[in-house]
Amino acid sequence: MHPSKMHQSIQYSQHSVLRAERAMRCAPFRLHLFDEMVSQSVALSAIAHTAGVQNAYTNTPLSERRVESELLWLIQVGLLRREVDGQGLTDSFRVTPLGRQLVAKWQNQPPSTRYTPTWGDRLSNAVTRWLRLPF
Repeated sequence: MHPSKMHQSIQYSQHSVLRAERAMRCAPFRLHLFDEMVSQSVALSAIAHTAGVQNAYTNTPLSERRVESELLWLIQVGLLRREVDGQGLTDSFRVTPLGRQLVAKWQNQPPSTRYTPTWGDRLSNAVTRWLRLPF
């Protein structure tokens, strides 16, 4: 691969980016979790129950089932991927290139403007998630 091609970022459609931003805003996770997932995989057990609060990944304890459901939705919208080891899928997750772009964007914005979903965001995310509209 030509060296100049290695440094280009992947271009996503505006629709994909907006859907991913909305899903990220509506998820019950703090930006710190996504920031950690940029540099390392994070296990489901580190996010669920009181561990999520202690690790500053969530504001309130969430059940393992809820965490997994939310993470799987974020995989579907292209923000996360499940880690794979020599024996198959693991219970750890990392951000995708799209997730990295959003984390970098949000880290450069004031907290009050980057991470608070509107009622419209919540409704749109819920409908999209329920219908599993195609990407």
